[in-house]
Amino acid sequence: MSPHTRAMVAATAYAFIFGKKVAGVHDHATGRDLQIAVEVRGSRMQGIDGDRSAKLSGTLPELYDAGDNTFVSLEIDGATARGYDRGSSTHYSLTAEGQVIQLYDYASKVWFAYSIQAI
Repeated sequence: MSPHTRAMVAATAYAFIFGKKVAGVHDHATGRDLQIAVEVRGSRMQGIDGDRSAKLSGTLPELYDAGDNTFVSLEIDGATARGYDRGSSTHYSLTAEGQVIQLYDYASKVWFAYSIQAI
């Protein structure tokens, strides 16, 4: 998965799991604050990646990344989620605890951490 896809998935999962709007994401791997915003209503979401000027939208379990012109699946189960990024043919899983999302990318075999700024 690309770094921006991981960050968008983390923000989207947080918004669904906790029912809050996301106003920003801190990527612990890069040490960067990312301009990502996500809003959820029911099973539908809308998001923007300001760093890429790209929109993400969809209804669970299918999300569309207009910047990459690809789909990512996201299946929520309590405070965990899993899915598949069609753009990179990669599976992932994640867990949410407090303001932190831990995402495991099966292709790179690495955990990535994201702190979420919610409103």
